[in-house]
Amino acid sequence: MSAFETLLFSKEDGVARVSLNRPHVLNAYNMQMRDDFSEVLSAVEEDPEIRCLLITGEGRAFCAGADLTEFGSAPSLVVARQVRWERDVWGQFLRLTKPIVIAVHGFCIGSGVEICLLGDLRIAAKGTVFALPETHLGMVPAAGGTQTLPRHARMGWAPDLLLTGRRFDSDEALKYRIITRTAPNDALEDIALRAACEIASLDSLTMASAKTALAAGADLPLADALKLEARLAAAGGNQ
Repeated sequence: MSAFETLLFSKEDGVARVSLNRPHVLNAYNMQMRDDFSEVLSAVEEDPEIRCLLITGEGRAFCAGADLTEFGSAPSLVVARQVRWERDVWGQFLRLTKPIVIAVHGFCIGSGVEICLLGDLRIAAKGTVFALPETHLGMVPAAGGTQTLPRHARMGWAPDLLLTGRRFDSDEALKYRIITRTAPNDALEDIALRAACEIASLDSLTMASAKTALAAGADLPLADALKLEARLAAAGGNQ
């Protein structure tokens, strides 16, 4: 039995597997899921046996977005955003030193897309439906989507997706670099688990150093980024 109300958690062969578990509402992201994710991410970071994190979703969808019965009922958008950030889950994702594999299927909407964009390997089942509909609801994406989307997609595509809120499929998501690969629907979990296990079999310090170099170096001038790479390699990242 999982110790979490909204997530399933297991650990095997260096891989921590977390599955969003509110299938009756297409895994809509609510405050309890926020709290559960915060605890899981802290545990994953602190557990030396875990070398990779795999995130999936139960039922017919990965995540249908924020649960508007909670976040949409706040007296103002400022309060709604404050509630979502009471625990810095998105910051925990970004600070996690262990690689993250995310496998999405069915519907990946709003917060689901934003969670997906925080992964290192992002795999989608063919036919997955994506959208960032927040602007149509009078909101600005509050889980980092305005910043993570243009860092993965070309800037010309980011405004189109964020401002129109239109739906698009897995082939478009691959073109926009929201995902890194697609998989047949019936093989998604196997392919994602194999990828996670392969990463977990590698040297954890090397993986952490490579991830740090990629994330921190992306916003640095090339000369500074190369110095960062050299420092990480000298510290043991070149095993």
